[in-house]
Amino acid sequence: MLELDTIALNDFKELKIDFAMVNESDILNLIQESKKSQKDRKFKQALELYIVFKDIDVKKGFALNEVIQLPKQMTKPAAVCVMATGDMSLKAKEAKADQVLDNAELDNLAQNKRESRKLINKYDFFLADTKLMPVVGKSLGQLLGPRGKMPTPVPFNAPIGSFLERFKQSIRVRVKNSLSLSCKIGDETMDEKDLASNALAVINAIEKKLPNGDKNFKKFMIKTTMGKAIKLEQKVRK
Repeated sequence: MLELDTIALNDFKELKIDFAMVNESDILNLIQESKKSQKDRKFKQALELYIVFKDIDVKKGFALNEVIQLPKQMTKPAAVCVMATGDMSLKAKEAKADQVLDNAELDNLAQNKRESRKLINKYDFFLADTKLMPVVGKSLGQLLGPRGKMPTPVPFNAPIGSFLERFKQSIRVRVKNSLSLSCKIGDETMDEKDLASNALAVINAIEKKLPNGDKNFKKFMIKTTMGKAIKLEQKVRK
């Protein structure tokens, strides 16, 4: 994923709007302009949303680590690993979890840091039976924690299938001491309105976590993997 400072300023096309009134139509316009600016490629390009903030003192430890469920399924769902035993393990496999780890496998990973890192990098989310959380913390906590990937606890008898469905349709948005973030909202094969719905869901979720809500937004950008970034700039309010 590209960092904001690697995108040349002359690669921007700018649109202006009052962010207090930003809606799906505005984001749809960004997506359409973004797709117009791209060249045909021999691979499926992702569409990414960039958000730049303002009037936030990052020196005071500004950070976000949000799991956001997207309203429209991406063509490639998030990869989810479940850590469980017994009935929950069986139900996770039936619900097509990408991988299910039991006690013994967690113990083995604790002895192999290289394999542990490969596992953590492979999956977007981890879910764990609450009974296994102490084991997970001991075996993988030092690696999962810094990456913001500590497992979500799943209570006994909870519908693990519902948890999996929700997380497969989610993304994680992380920011630490920075005034910008970026995240994937889909790819170029998806319906443009679905992409706009996903982008707006991210914007709305992030707005709720900002000190001053939409007043902390400076600009939004949409770009394809190899395309130009199309920028939605805030109007100066008179």
